[in-house]
Amino acid sequence: MSLRSCRTAGGSVLVIVLLVFSSLPVSAQAPLTAGRLLARPGQSVSGFLEIPAGVDEATRIPVTLINGARPGPTLALIAGVHGYEYPPITALQNIRAELAPQELSGQVIIVHVANMPSFLGRTIYYSPVDGKNLNRVYPGRPDGTVSERIAHVITTEVIDRADFVVDMHGGDGNEALRPYCYFMQTGRPGLDEATRRLVVAFGLDHIVIDPDRPGDPGQSLYTANTALTRGKPAITTETGQLGSNDARWVAMAERGVWNVLRHLDMVAGEPDEAPAVVWLERYEVLRSEVTGIFKAAVRDGYVVAEGALLGTLHDFFGRRVGEVRAPFAGVVNYVIDTPPISEGEPVAMLSRIRP
Repeated sequence: MSLRSCRTAGGSVLVIVLLVFSSLPVSAQAPLTAGRLLARPGQSVSGFLEIPAGVDEATRIPVTLINGARPGPTLALIAGVHGYEYPPITALQNIRAELAPQELSGQVIIVHVANMPSFLGRTIYYSPVDGKNLNRVYPGRPDGTVSERIAHVITTEVIDRADFVVDMHGGDGNEALRPYCYFMQTGRPGLDEATRRLVVAFGLDHIVIDPDRPGDPGQSLYTANTALTRGKPAITTETGQLGSNDARWVAMAERGVWNVLRHLDMVAGEPDEAPAVVWLERYEVLRSEVTGIFKAAVRDGYVVAEGALLGTLHDFFGRRVGEVRAPFAGVVNYVIDTPPISEGEPVAMLSRIRP
């Protein structure tokens, strides 16, 4: 069901907004800007958002602005917050080539690679420059380290300009991950309902409910949560695993974007939603108590009983020094499937199936 045809109480304001967009004359469509880039109605422009040097080195963010021929909402699509998560990056390159401004109502801001230092350095989780996780430093600081400066620019030049945000991830270079989305609840009924419809429209059949993200816009930490704390519907998607750029994962991410565009009535058609959704809740990220070797005993997507063995921990000589067991019955969202593990790092994520 497209957003315009929804009539739930929680989403009525957004429906009215989109109907107003669609009734405006073409001349009312505004230019779309980000940094020094500008796309006029009916134009697609690609270039870089520059991150000047500060306490550490400079970097840049490749972006595309697609300004539709007709008025509509502004959608931000962000990939590469973790630089080793390739399928969303490739999917958004394909979207840039396929999405014609003449067929678009509204505006799309594509962040192709948010974290260029990690992407070029092939690092999981952390920037090789400042050792920080970009998805834990939002809304960033203009005078901070490179990850904080990236977060600041994405907040001010992308998220603040958008009406809806999709933060696109995949299993990092060490994670065997079953595709799923995060539905982050804020306790604000209208916002939560719009976000719920957005996450269902993306089309993945496993959705993790997360009611515990920070509510302070000044300490939002996560990309999608930064939008939510500013009153904008936003979701996080996970498509891909183990650093693979396989066409299957790319197509899954690309399909999700087209679904969102259709859901928001930005392009013609209806979203291809999953026929049934498994709702997951009260998840837990399990972490290693040692530095050494992790050997997984399960795969992503497994349903396990409480106490099930998820994997074993070994020293660098191969001697078994510990094990990781499921603290409750649930679904394995991801499990680390490469040997190295550091103390305090994730080994698996487990979610309960919502009754």
